[in-house]
Amino acid sequence: MTTFVDRVELHVAAGNGGHGCASVHREKFKPLGGPDGGNGGRGGDVILVVDQSVTTLLEYHHSPHRKATNGKPGEGGNRSGKDGQDLILPVPDGTVVLDKKGNVLADLVGEGTTFIAAEGGRGGLGNAALASARRKAPGFALLGVPGADGDIVLELKTVADVALVGYPSAGKSSLISVLSAAKPKIADYPFTTLVPNLGVVTAGSTVYTIADVPGLIPGASQGKGLGLEFLRHVERCSVLVHVLDTATLESERDPVSDLDIIEEELKQYGGLDDRPRIVVLNKIDIPDGKELADMIRPELEERGYQVFEASAVARTGLKELSFALAGIVAEARAAKPKEEATRIVIRPKAVDDAGFTVVFDEVNEVYRVRGEKPERWVRQTDFNIDEAVGYLADRLSRLGVEDALLKAGAHAGDGVAIGPEDNAVVFDWEPTMMAGAEMLGRRGEDHRFEAPRPAAQRRRDRGAERDEADQEFKEFGPF
Repeated sequence: MTTFVDRVELHVAAGNGGHGCASVHREKFKPLGGPDGGNGGRGGDVILVVDQSVTTLLEYHHSPHRKATNGKPGEGGNRSGKDGQDLILPVPDGTVVLDKKGNVLADLVGEGTTFIAAEGGRGGLGNAALASARRKAPGFALLGVPGADGDIVLELKTVADVALVGYPSAGKSSLISVLSAAKPKIADYPFTTLVPNLGVVTAGSTVYTIADVPGLIPGASQGKGLGLEFLRHVERCSVLVHVLDTATLESERDPVSDLDIIEEELKQYGGLDDRPRIVVLNKIDIPDGKELADMIRPELEERGYQVFEASAVARTGLKELSFALAGIVAEARAAKPKEEATRIVIRPKAVDDAGFTVVFDEVNEVYRVRGEKPERWVRQTDFNIDEAVGYLADRLSRLGVEDALLKAGAHAGDGVAIGPEDNAVVFDWEPTMMAGAEMLGRRGEDHRFEAPRPAAQRRRDRGAERDEADQEFKEFGPF
């Protein structure tokens, strides 16, 4: 059964905004007391938060679909809908958030660091909020905006000070078990360790973390063995420790060639050239291992490596190694820039920024309008209500969309699409010569979208006939 997962694909969906309410206040002797529809509630966000008590992404491996709650719709009596509840997802320290294409969206390091993976949709305005001096009783409300959704990839990069690297069965797990209180699985066959092990070491006044990276073999940087899957766990480490097996039973291997092969894999992976290296000649408790360690140590020191001889079984050389690592970690921490408190930076959009573009799509022969505001306004419009469509036309006109269409060469009757290609609202454009409440007819209607009304026309004709008869009676008297 899987107990450690360091990479998952997560499907997140924020909550939808609640719809606004179209309502009219009514009471005794006051049947039309004005609009009183409340606003819809905001949809909940999906938020990733670093939690030190979480060490794996296993929970999201088993249940990768996560959705926040929707906002509640508004109600009459100026009652706004309840906001959706944010969905908090705890992740381990060192989690990297990427999109499907591999672009880094966030690097979450440090307790309490947050990232909004999906933003909830805003609630629609009720007709009480849409009322104005010229539109006193709107017969419509705005719809809630759908919440953002999509797929993200979470990758865990272990936050450790020291990384133990080397061939399988070189003794990395044994070293970490005696240097710290970690209890990894130890056996005499390759790939015993299938997950990175993390331990805490105390050396004098310095406390640091140490991790072993399993599965490095030739071709690890290209995906062979377990290397590519776990090489990312060394990226955050301050020092790399090469654990070399001086008592290997494989005749075609020797510690120096093992070191060269692992270094080549680290070079191919990239980004680790600036990390200090230490070499540990392990298993010197075996006579042949001690002889080989004495033989190759001068060559390694000539290359510039700091070399230690150790035995996890006999527990020799561990103190010197532990304090040497503590010194390097302390130097790395001192050289690291001091972290400043997170500041909230507000970057308001320019006042004169129209926030939209108009481009002619030659393939579909339509003018495409793309922008945050017009696309959101389209999603908020109930196209079953003429007055709501008229309100949208007024908003687009005030934003300058019609002027931009004219400059782009659009004429009356040309197709206009607002929104992304796969989900756009398409209509035939008719330039608006007049806009505003003066064009409104009955409540909920806009005569720009009305068909002829025969019954109403007959009533107007009868009224005109009566007015003509009254005028003749005044002029000529009764017959």
